[in-house]
Amino acid sequence: MIVLLQPHPALLIKAGETRTLVVADLHIGWEVTLTNQGVHVPSQTPKLLKRLLQLIDRYKPNTLVMLGDVKHTVATAQLEEWRDVPAFFEKLKRKIADIRVVPGNHDGNLAPLLPPDIEITPPTGITIQGVGLFHGHTWPAPKLLESRVLVMGHVHPVIAFRDPLGFRIIKQVWIKAKLNPSTLAEQILKKSAQQTGEKLKMKAKKLVIMPQFNDFLGGRPINEKPLEKKSEKIVGPILRSRSVDLENAEIYMLDGTYLGKIGEWRLRSGFRSSN
Repeated sequence: MIVLLQPHPALLIKAGETRTLVVADLHIGWEVTLTNQGVHVPSQTPKLLKRLLQLIDRYKPNTLVMLGDVKHTVATAQLEEWRDVPAFFEKLKRKIADIRVVPGNHDGNLAPLLPPDIEITPPTGITIQGVGLFHGHTWPAPKLLESRVLVMGHVHPVIAFRDPLGFRIIKQVWIKAKLNPSTLAEQILKKSAQQTGEKLKMKAKKLVIMPQFNDFLGGRPINEKPLEKKSEKIVGPILRSRSVDLENAEIYMLDGTYLGKIGEWRLRSGFRSSN
């Protein structure tokens, strides 16, 4: 069972006495980019750590999964990341022993920054208690299709509101979409250089897109430009594969408020589906 931990950008996978806490897109060290542009912002790492420790204390998970983009620099690591990332994980380890990182596109050279007993999984994702977890910048492993639900990050989904005076407000959101498992399996098997006739128990019928845990980051307003129209670097292959029904995908705010479907918001913004 998947539980969205309102009003937090985190979810809990529950199966009996086993609990797995999942967060995505921390982007530790993002403030350095702003500093290089002349904008000085205090490090958000202590704030991220405090919120995560509070969730661990409250929900008492057995496992913590970080669903990609632990750090911000893409291919290397900034000096600040060499300082902040190891300290961040050492403090987490005092609360929870089983920590796993599913690498994202920003996690190049991450391994030297982590304590030795932090597990780095394949970037194509893992399955925990029947839930397939992957970051989203690459195709998920074929085996993940045997899960009923897929969960990804990477997109940083937000929705943009405008009041009568024209002020623009951005809010983080969850996205829940239906999948076409047959179409998705065909493309994944082809991309992974496996035979399309391979026997897979295709069960994946739902995709959950997580909001970024670092709420100081920007996001991708889903009502201002269709997700699948964005570049591969931003969106990742699965959302452009036509195996995800984005038009009828449901949008939820962090507090659980249902906002309707993406297609409805697109029409209000003047976008129409090309499907």
